[in-house]
Amino acid sequence: MRIDVITLFPDIFQGYLSESMLKRAIDRGIVEIHLHNLRDWAPDKHKTVDDKPYGGGPGMILRVDRVVPCVEDVQAMCPDPGHLVMLTPQGRRLNQAIVEELARFSRLILLCGRYEGFDERVRLILRPDEISIGDYVLNGGEVAAMVVIDAVVRLVPGFLGDEASNREESFSGPDRLLEYPQYTRPREYRGFRVPEVLLSGNHQAVAQWRLQKRIETTRRRRAELLGGGWRAVWAEEPTSHGLSGESPPTLPGEKQAEQKELETPAENKSSVGDIQRPGASSHGIAGGFPARPPEDTSTAPGFSSEDRPADVS
Repeated sequence: MRIDVITLFPDIFQGYLSESMLKRAIDRGIVEIHLHNLRDWAPDKHKTVDDKPYGGGPGMILRVDRVVPCVEDVQAMCPDPGHLVMLTPQGRRLNQAIVEELARFSRLILLCGRYEGFDERVRLILRPDEISIGDYVLNGGEVAAMVVIDAVVRLVPGFLGDEASNREESFSGPDRLLEYPQYTRPREYRGFRVPEVLLSGNHQAVAQWRLQKRIETTRRRRAELLGGGWRAVWAEEPTSHGLSGESPPTLPGEKQAEQKELETPAENKSSVGDIQRPGASSHGIAGGFPARPPEDTSTAPGFSSEDRPADVS
């Protein structure tokens, strides 16, 4: 993948491009990053690229007769003119689905704004894909461009050592759920223990536990992500999800499903194997979903019941 960045401050990118995984990807030829200084397209000796807004008002506006020739020249540097992205607070809000869309292009051109933004004719002439990284205002588009680069290059084949990482991260995959909790050594720290299922060696049980935790975490923190089949399941089966004291998520204006008393861990005999993904037609309701994982009863080799790690997630 090739990414061209048009900016007034190319030096901002130097440290970012010379560190960590991105530098290694550039060195290996997996990704190309090319920086272009907009001032190089200003013909006057002062390299002026902005001017006062017509109609009055604060700040300065980037001139259309500087930006458009610059973009067109950059597009002409390769046979593939690339996909032009304008970083602007007025654009569509960046999410993982848009990142995946951008990653399908072999070339991106990122146009960074400054000051009070671009002359409106830049947008009308170039027809860029306008993207915002959030509902706030930055000093310029350079930081936003770095966010886009960082998110997109992770999806370029060969960038990550393990391609499965992309499929299991937050907002990734068909479910768009948050990621499950992660643990590493030591097994116990200040009374917090690693969940025993992760030490059991039972890969199926681990996969089911992780799916359950993804659903629980998403429901607690970003319930709006539980769309489609997931929402249908939670609304239909309020007694089976086993999340202590919590009710199924509802959208504004929805009637909250009646909440019955939840089973205690001792009463809940369901297995992590009962967890199913919602199907395309039934949304998984017919099969019963999602069951609460039992208190981890399988003991990893070398662990007595007294030493059994507690689930602290």
